[in-house]
Amino acid sequence: MDIRKLLFQHRSFVPIPFLVVMTIFAQPTTASFVTGLLVVLGGEYLRLWGVAIAGSETRTTDRVGGTFLITTGPFAYVRNPLYLGNILMYFGFGVMSMALFPWLPLIALAFFTWQYSLIIQLEEEHLAERFGDDYRFYRTSVQRFVPTLKKYKAASAPQPEISWRRGLHSEKRTLQAVILLTGLIYVLWRVRG
Repeated sequence: MDIRKLLFQHRSFVPIPFLVVMTIFAQPTTASFVTGLLVVLGGEYLRLWGVAIAGSETRTTDRVGGTFLITTGPFAYVRNPLYLGNILMYFGFGVMSMALFPWLPLIALAFFTWQYSLIIQLEEEHLAERFGDDYRFYRTSVQRFVPTLKKYKAASAPQPEISWRRGLHSEKRTLQAVILLTGLIYVLWRVRG
């Protein structure tokens, strides 16, 4: 089996061991909690902005696909804003918890960058096949994980409308997880601090 497909299908469950270790070894401080929370919120905002455009198609786990080649919103600055948002959130939770600091956040950063790079390879194959030269031009113009300050301007490819309501609905599970983990780290901070 292609490891990329396996990682794509189970990408929601892969963070669980990281989160368990983070919880067991959490030693948050005021500075780590605030700093980590700001990183988490930045990552979540990036995700929310992305799903407000891409919608629930970002939640599929059975197969790679997409209706649009989305090049607006955060996608105009970075090709994979949702995955970048996830990486920022995992790193932020690692900082927030101060668990095995600095090793756990750095390992999370490296591991999730590796995981999403493999998943992105699979998705890029699909996008290149489906959208051809439009995707190839977009790919050469916008970085995978490093945002650019220059906004990408698509020729004339149709784009979905931004809907913050649809984004919030699609992002409901992630927002619940952010609130739950933030609350858990806060409780651990107060109990262990």
